[in-house]
Amino acid sequence: MKALILESTNTPYILKEIEKPVAGKGQVLVKIKASGVNPLDLKIKQGQAAHARVSLPAILGIDMAGVVEAVGEDVTTFKTGDEVYGMTGGIAGVQGSLAEYAAVDADLLALKPHNLNMRQAAAIPLAFISAWEGLVDRANTGEGKTVLIHGGAGGVGHIAVQLAKARGAQVFATVDPGKNELMHQYGATPINYKTLSVTDYTEEHTAGAGFDIIFDAVGGTTLDDSFKAVKQYTGHVLSILGWGTHNLAPLSFHGATYSGVFTLYPLISGKGRSHHGDILREATKLIEAGKITPLVDGRHYTLETIDKAYQSQEQRVATGKVIIDIDGV
Repeated sequence: MKALILESTNTPYILKEIEKPVAGKGQVLVKIKASGVNPLDLKIKQGQAAHARVSLPAILGIDMAGVVEAVGEDVTTFKTGDEVYGMTGGIAGVQGSLAEYAAVDADLLALKPHNLNMRQAAAIPLAFISAWEGLVDRANTGEGKTVLIHGGAGGVGHIAVQLAKARGAQVFATVDPGKNELMHQYGATPINYKTLSVTDYTEEHTAGAGFDIIFDAVGGTTLDDSFKAVKQYTGHVLSILGWGTHNLAPLSFHGATYSGVFTLYPLISGKGRSHHGDILREATKLIEAGKITPLVDGRHYTLETIDKAYQSQEQRVATGKVIIDIDGV
């Protein structure tokens, strides 16, 4: 099979012909149709993601969608010909999706939503799993809650906005003004973080009481602002970018709680992988019900033109998730 190999950080990928993998016990062999590009992929390639353990040479690519070609021993949940998707590798010695085939832990997969094509499906896994682990597993987002999503138009953020809305919350999102219409389409109230202070928008939208749940997909000072904007006593702040040094005093003075989301842990540790499959089955239900739609950039890239895809991601000229077409999709 063809695969992109990263032999050392911050160097170009090398396209090689290598041996096609075989599905082992608990695995399925997937013919990959599309690979989703995440900002994390770029950081890993540049050697800037210490939390995402990679031993080189490696095949990167965290998200994928494809077709089951063979089923390994003890796998009963999938059969040959099933269309599947998942967050399946690219770190911790687990082969990623920048290849024509991958032997994938069946626990990490779910059946692809029937109303999405392969490109759209490959845009879902990491973003949806991150949003679900924060908004549902940790914060139990539901009816009557006020939810603020920081970075609401981003790869994870736009899924988080839709997920919170689907669960009945009143949703707000910090975005550039050019993304206001997109937020309205998702049923969220946009907040211009460039012109409004955290005090201003908390006062305007919650009468100063604070938001019940804040989901931070930006990190840095935005997480610090979240500690100031959360509701007293019952508020909950979540972050997918919670590393760094932060002053917890505002959070403590509010008597609120904080949870970190580390979506990669099941891939790194091998623990809890079946929960990722469970989460994606929930994603499939919501997507097929028309409650969540991924935003996918319209440009097409292949294994041969991946540098252009990464440039599009890095320069922020893409509108939606960047996808690598594999096997002539």
